[in-house]
Amino acid sequence: MRSTVVWRVLVPVVLLLIGLLFATSARLASGTDLRAERRTDLVGLIRAEQDRVEADTARLAALQEAVVGAAEARGPGRSDPELEALIAEVEGPGLMVELADARIPVDGVAEGYTADDYIVHEQDLQAVINALWAGGAEAIGVMDQRVVATSAVRCVGSTLLLHGQVYAPPYTVTAVGPPERMERALEASPRVGLYEQYVDLLGLTFDVRASSSVTVPAYEGPVAARYAEVVE
Repeated sequence: MRSTVVWRVLVPVVLLLIGLLFATSARLASGTDLRAERRTDLVGLIRAEQDRVEADTARLAALQEAVVGAAEARGPGRSDPELEALIAEVEGPGLMVELADARIPVDGVAEGYTADDYIVHEQDLQAVINALWAGGAEAIGVMDQRVVATSAVRCVGSTLLLHGQVYAPPYTVTAVGPPERMERALEASPRVGLYEQYVDLLGLTFDVRASSSVTVPAYEGPVAARYAEVVE
């Protein structure tokens, strides 16, 4: 009697294990990648973070415009020497950060990605710049241009547009300030971390170098926003 009960219990268990074995074998035989779901989840997460970055960038641009407008309405608040000190050439210890596109493989982009994922975007540069400011940067330059409060970093296709000049990658961001503190700020930035995921997955460039002496050029553009006026 006992053996009959045991047999009734074991038969369904054995049949279930056989069924799972057949299902797994069929899945492998059809060439299904068992890690594809995990990779798809990661791609979805990255794209969601990119959408958040774009929304934050739009809000930042609106806030910058509001700050400029408030400053214009209040009138000149700094003396000329103070203003000149803010836009003059700065030299000292700091960091140089290089960002560059990845090469698309000869056989095409990786599954689940697009050619757009292989290039540096404006939100990547903005993430680096914001992290450097947060890390105590005294002055920041992108390529050969000084970045100020009214600077707008924009990418057009695979090129960078800054202060009316067009640049091709690799892009260099130079910051004068405490190197170790700025490096920690880069490591702590979620937006920079998102870019580094693409560095690991697709081969984009993210090179950070500390130096005892870097130079950020003087700002040579207008120091206040200019508005069109209606002529009657």
